Amino acid sequence: MNILILGSGGREHALAWAVKQNPKTDRLIVAPGNAGIAMLAECADLDILDGAAVVAFCEENAIDFVIIGPEAPLAAGVADATRAAGLLTFGPSAEAARLEASKGFTKEICDACGAPTAGYARFTEAAPAKDYIRAQGAPIVVKADGLAAGKGVIVAMTEAEALAAIDDMFGGEFGAAGAEVVIEEFMTGEEASFFILTDGVNALPVGTAQDHKRVGDGDTGPNTGGMGAYSPAPVLTDAIAARAMEEIVLPTIREMARRGTPYQGVLYAGLMIKDGQGRLVEYNARFGDPETQVLMMRLGAQALDLLLACAEGRLDQAKVNWADDHALTVVMAAKGYPAAYEKGSVIHGLKRIPEDSRHMTFHAGTAEKDGHIVANGGRVLNITARGATLTEARNRAYAMIDHLNWPEGFCRSDIGWRAL
Repeated sequence: MNILILGSGGREHALAWAVKQNPKTDRLIVAPGNAGIAMLAECADLDILDGAAVVAFCEENAIDFVIIGPEAPLAAGVADATRAAGLLTFGPSAEAARLEASKGFTKEICDACGAPTAGYARFTEAAPAKDYIRAQGAPIVVKADGLAAGKGVIVAMTEAEALAAIDDMFGGEFGAAGAEVVIEEFMTGEEASFFILTDGVNALPVGTAQDHKRVGDGDTGPNTGGMGAYSPAPVLTDAIAARAMEEIVLPTIREMARRGTPYQGVLYAGLMIKDGQGRLVEYNARFGDPETQVLMMRLGAQALDLLLACAEGRLDQAKVNWADDHALTVVMAAKGYPAAYEKGSVIHGLKRIPEDSRHMTFHAGTAEKDGHIVANGGRVLNITARGATLTEARNRAYAMIDHLNWPEGFCRSDIGWRAL
C-alpha cells in the first residue's frame, strides 16, 4: 500500500522507520520530512495544515493510508478532511483532538467521567487568576489552555513565579493559546507516559515510556519538548496501567463517544504516579516526542499493523507482541535550546554510527546543505538504542554519541537515571 506520514520531526522519522519495515508498505512518502527521513522515504513539500491540499496530494499519489504525526494538523481538522474524502486515516478529528488542544476541555471531560486528575480552575482574565493563586499558594501549575508547542506549562515553585506566568500568558507570550488559562494543584509523584490506541470503541495499550523534560542533568533548568526517554517505564507497573485504563482512559473514550465525537487514534495519557495510583496530568492526541522513538524501536514492523487495525475499527482483534527488551533515546540539541539557538552548524560523524535493529539515529531538526547534514532546529537528533536491559540500551546510546563531532550540540548525560 501507498502510505503518507505527515510531519517533519523525530517522531515522524521513527514512525517512518517502523512502517518501512512492514512488507505491506509499497511506497512511503513523508511530508515535509527532514534530512534523515529522506534517506528511507520520499519527502514532499506540502502544507500539512491545509486539509484540501493534503487530500489533493493523496489523490494525485494514490495514497491508501494517511498517518498524522503532529498535533497542529489534527487541531486544524486535517483528519476530518481526509476521512471525508474516503481516505483511511490514523488520527483523531479536530473535535476529538481538543483533548490536547484545550486543557480546559480535558478537565471538563475528566469531571464528566470521574477521571482522577489535579484540582483546577479556569480563567479568561488576569485579576481573578492572580487572586486564585494568592489564595492557593505555591507550588502551583499554570497552563495556557491551547497548543503552545509544549512550552505553555509553568510549574511555579513560588507565588511570584506563578503571578509572572499569568502576566506572560495574558500578555500574549503564547499567542491565542494563552487567551484562557488553567491553574492546577501541584501534584507530587513520578510522571510517566501511557500510550493507548483506540478506534472509538475498543482500546489497546501499546506501551509505556518516561520522558525527561528539563534541559539539564538531574532534571534541572527550564522545561523543553523532551531531552530523552526510555521504554518501558518501570514506575508504570501492569497493575497501575490496568487501573489507569479502568479509571481514566476507558471512561474518557466512552464520554467522547457519548458526546458524538468518538476518539480514533493514539491517546497519550501523561500520568502522575503516587502510592500505586495514577492521576491524569494531561492528554496528547498524538504519539509523544521523543517517546515515539523508543516505542517504535521496540515495536518495529508490527507498528503499521496496529495503526491499520486502529484506523479500520478492528482493534478488538489486534495484539501487541512485545520483546522482553528496553530502549532509550538521547536528544542532541543545539546549544542555547530551549532559548535562542543558531541553525546551520554541520554535524560530522553520522556515518560512523551503526544503524540496525539495535541502533538508530532519528533526525528531528536537520536539513541537507551542500552535501552535509546541518542542524535546523532546537532538538536535532535522537540517538536511540535497544538492549536486553535498560543499562545496556543506555550504554549503547551514549557509545553512539561518541562517534559524533558536533561542538555546537549538547545532550544530557543522565537519561534513564530514575529507573537506573
